[in-house]
Amino acid sequence: MEQITDTEIRRRLAFDNPWWTAGVGIDREYRAWPRRAYFKAFYDLVERRSPRRAVVLMGPRRVGKTVMINQAIQSLLDGGVVGSSIFYVSLDTPLYTGLWMEKLLNLFMDEHGHGPGAELFVFFDEVQYHPDWERHLKSLVDSFRDVKFTVSGSAAAALRLKSQESGAGRFTDYHLPPLSFSEFLDFRGHGAGTFWETEKLNTEFIDYINFGGFPEAIMDEAARSDMSRYIANDIVDKVLLRDLPSLYGIADVQELKRLLTMLAYNTGNEISYENLSKESGIAKNTLRKYLEYLEAAFLILRLHRIDHNAARFKRESCFKIYLTNPSLHTALFGPVSDDEDARLGRLVETAIVSQIAQGPNFSDWHYARWDKGEVDLVQLSTMTQKPISAIEIKWSDRIAQPPYEGIRHVESFCEKNGLSIGLILTKTAWFELDRSRIELNFMPNSLYATMAGVDGIPNAIKKRLAAAFAEAGQS
Repeated sequence: MEQITDTEIRRRLAFDNPWWTAGVGIDREYRAWPRRAYFKAFYDLVERRSPRRAVVLMGPRRVGKTVMINQAIQSLLDGGVVGSSIFYVSLDTPLYTGLWMEKLLNLFMDEHGHGPGAELFVFFDEVQYHPDWERHLKSLVDSFRDVKFTVSGSAAAALRLKSQESGAGRFTDYHLPPLSFSEFLDFRGHGAGTFWETEKLNTEFIDYINFGGFPEAIMDEAARSDMSRYIANDIVDKVLLRDLPSLYGIADVQELKRLLTMLAYNTGNEISYENLSKESGIAKNTLRKYLEYLEAAFLILRLHRIDHNAARFKRESCFKIYLTNPSLHTALFGPVSDDEDARLGRLVETAIVSQIAQGPNFSDWHYARWDKGEVDLVQLSTMTQKPISAIEIKWSDRIAQPPYEGIRHVESFCEKNGLSIGLILTKTAWFELDRSRIELNFMPNSLYATMAGVDGIPNAIKKRLAAAFAEAGQS
């Protein structure tokens, strides 16, 4: 049987690295994509040579990791780095199957005559397909002291775990989440004035829910028109049928696929382990493992319950489930339209939670439910674990109309826990309501979505807010 030769591998490497030819940059398609709000922080890590660490770019599938790596390569080229000093390999390329990372690196260095002290930039994409990638990467970082390594992978939590276990002091993790609503507006070319046209902003928000979490669907009409084929099937096939089984040794992948479908349809709902086990036919212990796996792949989020006094439960029997990306729901089950689909309210809530998840300390967020009421979102102080904010989410303005029947639960929770302000998210209503001891702020969901997670992507949102307020002041 004939074997793949080094000559064939070198030929493929040259194809994957067109910038080795002077004056040639990255693919035109990648150049056309807007840069994500996370790009600058990521590129700063790519450029930085001290301390000597590899960058591990993590995140769910189809959120633009490969594009961002290519944009970083273009920035290196634009900054004067010689193309022959930059090496990119996607480890899911069939030709590279079974080849060690060091073998590929040595072929590159031999091709261009780089000695052991050469200052190089090396990118390994889809690193989870390389056996024991973390051990090999650590060895490369230790052996090639003047090479800056950057790798990417999709099973993000598993990658983080491995990087922390095997790359202590050698790896810097960087998480790229799905596209935020603020980034979506930037990708669509909307100015800050969009803030003050609530109906238009709501239309954009519905579009964001339907396809905006995936950059590819914004940039490519074919992907947008057939989300099931281009997005959902790819994620399900590669994550559930390949990534997770290889990482965790899952035997029944169809069972896991059915569970994800069930959870995706119920995004925004409270779910009990008991009922989920009965409905899915999966034993509780196995169910808990599957939920951890789906979280590890950044497909789902769980919010944990607190009571009227903001106390946690010693034994958790239920939780609220959310997709990390609301667009995955519509990719699986079809798009929603304003006020015509019963799913819309839960998808709006999912979109809000996905924005908050991009900010810091998401583990401080919970939902409250007790015998006589519930509040959709409650943030606890990291230090004191006491409530610091309470949010009710409605895709309607009915809650903002006298006699304000729908506010009593959030009002009761605020009074019980000493909060002076509560937030009610609406469809279009935007005003403040002073109650006896509490101020309730009503705000459109779409506007809040542009501001949630502000600490996670500060520049994109703060600049937009500043421009919006300036424009409003001139009108």
